[in-house]
Amino acid sequence: MTGRIYIDISAAVHSRAGLGRYCERLARAIIATDPKRYAIFYNYGSSGRLPGSMIGVYNRSVRWGYKPWRSLVLAGHLAHLSYRHLVRDAELFHATEHLLIPLRGVPTVLTVHDLIFQLFPEYHKKLNHAYLNWAMPLFCERADAIIAISEATKRDLMAAYNVPADKVTVIYEAAAELFAPPSAEEIASVRQRYDLPEQFLIHLSVIEPRKNLLRLLDALKRLRLTHPNLNLVLVGSRGWLYDDFFAKIESEGLNDAVQPLGWVPDQDLPAVIAAATLAVQPSLYEGFGLPILEHMATGQVVAASSTSSHPEIGGDAALYFDPTNVDDMVAVIGRILNDPDEYAHRRELGLKQAAQFSWDRTARETIAIYDRLLQSRS
Repeated sequence: MTGRIYIDISAAVHSRAGLGRYCERLARAIIATDPKRYAIFYNYGSSGRLPGSMIGVYNRSVRWGYKPWRSLVLAGHLAHLSYRHLVRDAELFHATEHLLIPLRGVPTVLTVHDLIFQLFPEYHKKLNHAYLNWAMPLFCERADAIIAISEATKRDLMAAYNVPADKVTVIYEAAAELFAPPSAEEIASVRQRYDLPEQFLIHLSVIEPRKNLLRLLDALKRLRLTHPNLNLVLVGSRGWLYDDFFAKIESEGLNDAVQPLGWVPDQDLPAVIAAATLAVQPSLYEGFGLPILEHMATGQVVAASSTSSHPEIGGDAALYFDPTNVDDMVAVIGRILNDPDEYAHRRELGLKQAAQFSWDRTARETIAIYDRLLQSRS
């Protein structure tokens, strides 16, 4: 029987935010090109749930939960074991998050999203930081090819682990097809349903220290001196180490100005984004910065930090500020709030910028990596 190419979608099974969206959308786009050639692999434990788009796809799985499985994978590498019996018919295996199972005689591809744990260890849980410090150099060494989701991540990889440049290929993500300019009726509907304010900045992401939201609160307070009706709406779940953020909202008297929506269903997201006055992404570091494309694809203008991958993804369409400088953040956001002509110009640039990225393209470029490895083996 002809072997199959396995794509690990465990991050989607465990609903792991950006990693989960990446592997599900990538797998869906790749499998659509030739369903008989591809298969999925995942661990599930007691909390894992197979995404609806993956039901019916040929698969192999293990019953271990997220943490036990990670431990078993690292132990397997350190003991020089092979887990080939889990995917006996594999001709290639693609690890789409930072977890590469040990396999002998099977070429492997590893996607590296970021090195946040190295660059900002204070923003990581200690056990997770220790695990990745042990595991990532090993995974990068043993993978036959590495996909980095941005040039910024590729540079970080090469600097941290001396990975040869020719081992790493940059392949970008993309916004999902659902991110498109909504109708006025759709915007009015979500505005009423979520009780959205008339004028607000929107931030789309998990709430955690790396997102730099404490400084965004400082900027909001300053901006409200000239724009007293300006609010901040947060779309995304609570990640970790977020207590200081909510304490600052309380201490600065911003309870009425900040509205955390939590998780918003995909079908409502484009209209919620489009209802905003401006999108702001002040993160200190992003491996890719997918929300920038999601905002732009809906027709929303983005003000973003000038660090890591943001300028690479936002191009000339976004406005950029120094994320460590509240004065700069206030000046950039204030400028676009006060200039409707520039806003309209940036909106058109954003729609064109987002259109350059697609999951079909991501799939084609990823399949080219598979084919190259398989040809070199044969």
